[in-house]
Amino acid sequence: MTLEVKICGLKTIEALDAALEAGADLVGLVFFPKSPRNVSLDEAVVLAERARGRARVVALVVDADDAAIASIAARVRPDLFQLHGHESPERSAAIRAATGVPVMKALAVAEPEDLEVVASFVPHVDRILFDAKPPRRPDALPGGNGFSFDWRLIRDLDPGRPVMLSGGLTPETVAEALAITGVSSVDVSSGVESAPGVKDPERIRAFIAHAREADRLRERTRGSRP
Repeated sequence: MTLEVKICGLKTIEALDAALEAGADLVGLVFFPKSPRNVSLDEAVVLAERARGRARVVALVVDADDAAIASIAARVRPDLFQLHGHESPERSAAIRAATGVPVMKALAVAEPEDLEVVASFVPHVDRILFDAKPPRRPDALPGGNGFSFDWRLIRDLDPGRPVMLSGGLTPETVAEALAITGVSSVDVSSGVESAPGVKDPERIRAFIAHAREADRLRERTRGSRP
């Protein structure tokens, strides 16, 4: 099992380069005006072209309309759409069909009942991302809040699609998260920032290094079992 690491919410060349040089597998660009990590289409084009061929480009959208999706698909040419709003299974399927771009649906988790919707998405998406349920505040963002959930809820979960873990991950917690969940993909945004929307290159490097080391330890542990 090869671990995939995604650094999300990148806005600057400096932060992007830090992620690429540290070996990020996926880099996320946020298209959501309420987010401190939001980028314009023009900014995204520059970042995506710099990353292309070195990491997969993920376009994160929140209940985006058809016009926005089409513009992002045409200009940014992402490798994956991350749907981080209230998109239904049908809407997820429609975006995938219209753009020809694979789709990852983010699902908010706080308790076991939140996993009951997983099966309805599986036929219509290429990946599932589990994130912490946002706080109940009018100004709360759908993601990037720095909150985690009980990782035991998805321990060794196999819904039939690749699973990615997000929510509250940091360089200090990623090893524990990997050990508990058994996931093969992790996603971080606020956990590698010095302020909301401001990526810290040192924390990006530390996160990726700690994640890789935890994965190597996990593989050695598996290999030593009788």
